[in-house]
Amino acid sequence: MKHHDVIIIGAGAAGLMCAATAGYRGRDVLVLDNAKQAGRKILISGGGRCNFTNQKVESNNFICSNNHFVKSALARYRSSDFIELVERHGIEYHERDHGQLFCNDSAKEIVTMLMTECEWAGAKVKLRTEINAIVKLESGQFQLTTDKGELVCDSLVIATGGLSMPKLGASPFGYHLAEQFGLKVLPTHAGLVPFTWHSDQKIKFEPLSGIAVPSTITAKDGTQFSEALLFTHRGLSGPAILQISNFWKPGETISINLLPGIDVRAAIGLVLANHPKQNLRNSLSHWLPKRLVEALFEETLLNKSMNQLIHSELEQVAVSLESWEILMNGTEGYRTAEVTLGGVDTDELSSKTMEAKSVSGLFFIGEVMDVSGWLGGFNFQWAWSSGVAAGQAV
Repeated sequence: MKHHDVIIIGAGAAGLMCAATAGYRGRDVLVLDNAKQAGRKILISGGGRCNFTNQKVESNNFICSNNHFVKSALARYRSSDFIELVERHGIEYHERDHGQLFCNDSAKEIVTMLMTECEWAGAKVKLRTEINAIVKLESGQFQLTTDKGELVCDSLVIATGGLSMPKLGASPFGYHLAEQFGLKVLPTHAGLVPFTWHSDQKIKFEPLSGIAVPSTITAKDGTQFSEALLFTHRGLSGPAILQISNFWKPGETISINLLPGIDVRAAIGLVLANHPKQNLRNSLSHWLPKRLVEALFEETLLNKSMNQLIHSELEQVAVSLESWEILMNGTEGYRTAEVTLGGVDTDELSSKTMEAKSVSGLFFIGEVMDVSGWLGGFNFQWAWSSGVAAGQAV
């Protein structure tokens, strides 16, 4: 049996980061993955430009059953550390809204950088490898049975990601392995994911597909995001929706302010004073696309001039614009989800090293555990930070 100090399962963001970190410490590292290509999720992220981190990363940008768990790793490997690595490799990048950082050229540059780091660190990456069984030997080592033969290692790192985007090879492998070794796995569901229409809503709103407007969206628990809202033929999407989906539960409504930053009642009052004979349709179309206005309000109301509207009708308009309550059918699920919420319970792991408290030598990093970041580069930063934390310990 071929022996390695460290075997990492998963050649994604967290796994490759961990491999390079451990390799530079002089560890004999092997990364295994059943995919044909390393970093497949990196390659499609950010529209192919990889939103690789955020200028401002804080613990409250993450969802975890233990809010304090992420603090140690994030403090010891910051976004500035990863930015420095990107700059060292000559990768040009730019900043977008809310501190998001993207490659100027292609996400391939991030994968190439990570593979180069692994090569320089002496860490080997072996793709197209199926793992059939893993057992812990009496010696404390781990024995892996693969379709390429038997392997043994002192430290085993699970970096297999979550269930999001199954077309990229996502699987529950990491969860099953955690359960095999007696670790608790919290229920999983799709995160950073678009919502879908009910059938009656679809008839009404499908024609709006492609319309995007600024919005502030609030979940039932009070969590709020102010970003773009996008109408699609399947439902609602855009950054604001993806963000709020992490805090939404089936059966709950969301509240949408379609005119964020505007005092709606004062604005309506001004139109009423200055253009009393203008109909409601034309008045509202100064602020929102006409097709959206026509989908939100009844034809009879829209045809009325401003001075024909009674107080209760004006109030109804204001409420609909600043707190449109809508009950969506559900989400598009793992097929389009950017992350998986839930996973290996962080109470089972050391926040400093990512090692399982009850199984020495077994580590979990990245998305496989119950840590999910907001949209905006936070999930990648968790991959880098948790990968480094484990890489320094294995």
